[in-house]
Amino acid sequence: MSDNPSTFSLIDDPWIVVLYRTGVQDTISVMKLFAEAGEIRAIVGDLPTQTFAILRLLLAILHCSVAGPADETEWRRLWRSPRLPTDDIGGYLAGYRDRFDLLHPVTPFYQVAGLRTAKDEPVGLERLIADVPNGTPYLTARVGAALSRITPAEAARWLVHCQAYDTSGIKSGAVGDPRVKGGKGYPIGPGWCGNLGGIFLEGASLRETLLLNLIPEDFPGLGRGDADAPVWERDPMGAAEQDIRARGPFGPLSLYTWQSRRIRLFGDAEAITGALIANGDKLDTADRHRLEPLSGWRRSEPREKELKRSPVYVPARHDPARALWRGLETLLPAPASAAGTAGAAHLAPPVTEWLARIRYHEHVARDARVTVHAVGAAYGTQQSVIDQTIDDALTMTVQVFHPDAGLRMLIVSSAGDADAAVKALRVLAANLARAAGAKGDGPADAAGRAADTAYAVLDQQFRHWLGGLGPDTDLAAARSDWQGTVQRGLLRLGADLIRQAGPAAWTGREIGGDKPQFICAPLAEIWFRRRLHRELPLALADTGAAQNVDTEEVPA
Repeated sequence: MSDNPSTFSLIDDPWIVVLYRTGVQDTISVMKLFAEAGEIRAIVGDLPTQTFAILRLLLAILHCSVAGPADETEWRRLWRSPRLPTDDIGGYLAGYRDRFDLLHPVTPFYQVAGLRTAKDEPVGLERLIADVPNGTPYLTARVGAALSRITPAEAARWLVHCQAYDTSGIKSGAVGDPRVKGGKGYPIGPGWCGNLGGIFLEGASLRETLLLNLIPEDFPGLGRGDADAPVWERDPMGAAEQDIRARGPFGPLSLYTWQSRRIRLFGDAEAITGALIANGDKLDTADRHRLEPLSGWRRSEPREKELKRSPVYVPARHDPARALWRGLETLLPAPASAAGTAGAAHLAPPVTEWLARIRYHEHVARDARVTVHAVGAAYGTQQSVIDQTIDDALTMTVQVFHPDAGLRMLIVSSAGDADAAVKALRVLAANLARAAGAKGDGPADAAGRAADTAYAVLDQQFRHWLGGLGPDTDLAAARSDWQGTVQRGLLRLGADLIRQAGPAAWTGREIGGDKPQFICAPLAEIWFRRRLHRELPLALADTGAAQNVDTEEVPA
């Protein structure tokens, strides 16, 4: 711990909250974290996005401390060692000690010394702390004194988060920034991580988590230029935006520590009382997929038209309304037969491609398990507020990532089975609404509510089923088992809908224009069971689909 009362060292002073594998939670320094990473379960951020931002900072430190690793051989040596190389880490950080001082007078960590506005307006902490709605501190426990001062440790955590996820919108106009107009900094978009659909791999300990995400320099799925370096290895920044030739990004290290904002904290080692936040380095998201490993990517037709080239890839952000397992196909590496397909609609995160590589080369045991963790921020109102954070995780056998494994096809197909079956339930709900006389948006609304209920029921069931798969799983039996689970769940939900439909739906009515069709609850049920049987042919339960009814089902 620092003895100087005017400093706060992120290297030696405790500021990162962690959960040990024993269940104990503690706040520790960077060096203690690396020394005890094997005993730590995970980083515990104030928000999931804070955990992700701190992990990226730690990865940058570890990359630089081990000078790579240069290749898979060096990575395997780290993986097989019971502890991280703390001597190398300590030696590296010693060379940049001043840059990791939160209160340094010249080079404060992740800040610009002397940053100010033309009028030197007073600043508070509302814009730094992401769990306080900017300008309207409601729905938060932070009121009064709790919002007027925070510890340097908490300020350090929110500082790292702010550089990664700060909202867009009007910022303070910093003296020395030529972009400022009328004393204001106009929107340049959110922090870099706010653009991403963040993905990282979790192991049984923080040591494993760090190493699983530590991709060697020679990995072909990433490009890392010679100039790639974290911000503390570069000259201190001023208020102005850096020239793109000097700032890059040149690789993962540039992006892990990207300075989206110019920030200055006010306070001392006892308390931080204010934070001036101005615009930093703007960064276009297009075609960064060979530089940013911790996100999936998708083709963007609008950007292709704008840039007049194809393909153009942008980060695939997470949908807050869609569970992670429903989009697994875009997160898992493409099968060996489709690898390298030009112009693919989606690109898997390079970090999962890396996991596929080390599984294929048997650096990781075939019976090992890994958690794919998704983190993101959903912004509202011109990206000026964070509406919600996304935090989802799936634990599965690493054999899923083997490029020749049938488990990938099993999982993707089984998720598709669930989607197809839910569509059948949507049609049932819409048909029951029509039979009862609903018009306009009524049938569509009923279908949407039914789908939400179905996915809520299937969510935990899919996670449980996925967690039970292993390298020796019987693929056909597993798919049949899953289809049976889906069928039983949706038959129960369908029965509930029919039971609640009411007398009007049972009586039925004719719908349609030139070719009217009669619809009632019994017919809707028959159509539902027939479609469910068609979509889930491996399920063993009887759907009652064999009834011979010539009438065609009504689409949702």
